[in-house]
Amino acid sequence: MSACLLIAGKPLMLATAAFTLSWTHSVERTEWRESWRLADNGLQLVEASVRGSGAGMEPGENARLIDGWWVWRIETAPVRELVLAASGATTGGWRLCHSQGCLEIGRAAGEPVHIRLCTQ
Repeated sequence: MSACLLIAGKPLMLATAAFTLSWTHSVERTEWRESWRLADNGLQLVEASVRGSGAGMEPGENARLIDGWWVWRIETAPVRELVLAASGATTGGWRLCHSQGCLEIGRAAGEPVHIRLCTQ
């Protein structure tokens, strides 16, 4: 299974079954991470973690403090698509990491970045 990352309408193929998204909260300046896996019917969020807490950054139910990170499992239905804002007004973009490496997306102001499963 592959995932498509659409940047300015151009797909980037990722040959991986999982990826992580991380970013710095625009107000609290605290790092947030999400672990995603590819499911048959979309993208499945499986775990989230945040280094600290603050406005809009409360750890999830049953969170455990591990090496300075609040970590918790997520049990929600898969989503068809992720839409990430690219305002250019934050300290950085989104960092997407997968088995082949990492890349930064949405750092500069522009159209939202779409992440979804590729259809073949």
